[in-house]
Order: sequence, then C-alpha cells, then structure tokens
Amino acid sequence: MEEYLNKGIKEIITQYPKVADILNEYNIGCIPCNVGTCFLKDIVQIHNLSTEEEQQLIARIAKVVYPDREVNIPKIERKVRASSGEIKYSPPMKRLVEEHKLIKKWLTLIPKLLENLDMKSGEDRQLIHDGADFIRNYADKFHHAKEEEILFKYFDENLDILKAMLIDHENARAHVKGILEGLTEKGKGKVIQHLRAYTELLTEHIKKEDEILYVWMDRNLTVTQVGELFTKFDQAESKLDKEVMER
Repeated sequence: MEEYLNKGIKEIITQYPKVADILNEYNIGCIPCNVGTCFLKDIVQIHNLSTEEEQQLIARIAKVVYPDREVNIPKIERKVRASSGEIKYSPPMKRLVEEHKLIKKWLTLIPKLLENLDMKSGEDRQLIHDGADFIRNYADKFHHAKEEEILFKYFDENLDILKAMLIDHENARAHVKGILEGLTEKGKGKVIQHLRAYTELLTEHIKKEDEILYVWMDRNLTVTQVGELFTKFDQAESKLDKEVMER
C-alpha cells in the first residue's frame, strides 16, 4: 500500500475510478482539483481525518487496489490529530475567515442581480462595476495578497494544495477581466458567464480554505510563526489605501 500512498491521486483515480467515490464520502473532492498530483498520503494528512477515519479510508482504498488479498494498512504521521467540534483558528487565520464572510455576502447577491440584469441601465452597470471593484480591491489586493505574499511563504510553495489555490486566484482575476470587458462591450452574456463562473469558483475556493487549508496550516505553524503572521498582516493592511477600504 506504501506504493499507492506515494502516488499522485489523479493517477490512482484514473486507474481505479471507485477511489473517487470513496474520497467523496469523506468530503475529499479531488475530481475538480486543477492540479491533481497530490500524493494520497498528503491528501489524507491535509484533510485532517481522525485516526479511525484515516485507517478506514485507506483500508477501503486498499480493497479496491488489492481486491484479492489482505494488506497492511500503514499509519500516516502528523503533528496533531483531528479534534471533534467547531474549528478553532489561530488569530491570523480567523482574520482571513472573517474576510471570507464579506466576500460570501457578495457571492450571495450575484444570482439575484443577474436575474433581471439590464445592460442598458446605468444603475445595473454601476452595480456590476462596483462588484468588480470590490473583487479587485478587497478580495484580491487585500485578502488574496496577504495569502500569496505572506501566509504561503511559511510553507513549501511547490505543495500541490498551494498551487491549486494560486491557480484559483489567477482564474478569479481572469473572470474579473472578463466581467469588465463585458461591461465595456455591453455584452450581457459575457458578464453573466464570468460572474457565474466567479461565484462557483470562489464558493468552492473559500470552502477549501476554511475547512481544509487553514486548519492544516494552523497545525503546522509554531506559536512564534502565528505571532509573526498576525504582525505582518497588520503591517500589510496599514499600507493599503484607506479610502478604498472605506468604500
């Protein structure tokens, strides 16, 4: 089983499609991932399963890979095992989660906005423009910048989960560009297409960060590093245009 623990998950799923169904049962959604080269052992660790869930998951995958024989189920070492109950974030992670709440408020408004979108209406076009401005200045330059320029630097940036997050950020920027182009062209279809795609992308992206990435990062940061992060976040925020943040 060690061989498969050290193999890319997309390769395993291609060879054994039933593995995808098993992972989904544990809320591990590897199918839509943009990267997919994470080792199976890393996926188990990052998703912070309990010891029992971990052993059960690997045993079920082993049955798919080796249906005709019993195999030894290895334990995956980690610093801290999963704890039950509500997620408790460190102060800097909690700050990022709180920022997600404001972004999610905007995401919940988008479907209603698109229902009766009138590209001939100056008011409607301004609402879309303001939404794109919020994405660029708050979601990206304020929130994503702290992740990319500060938080992610505390980890190996070659990790597949970080690569996946960065790809999401780039795709989000591309959708904003598409939204603004649609506004300029008064192309209703283009605006709707990119706003819907952005909503779907960010909804899943935030879920992965809140429930998986930040939890895993908190387990691997020292107390000193948590303090450094909090200070660096403060410093980064103090350099931002206060008028933009007020808006």
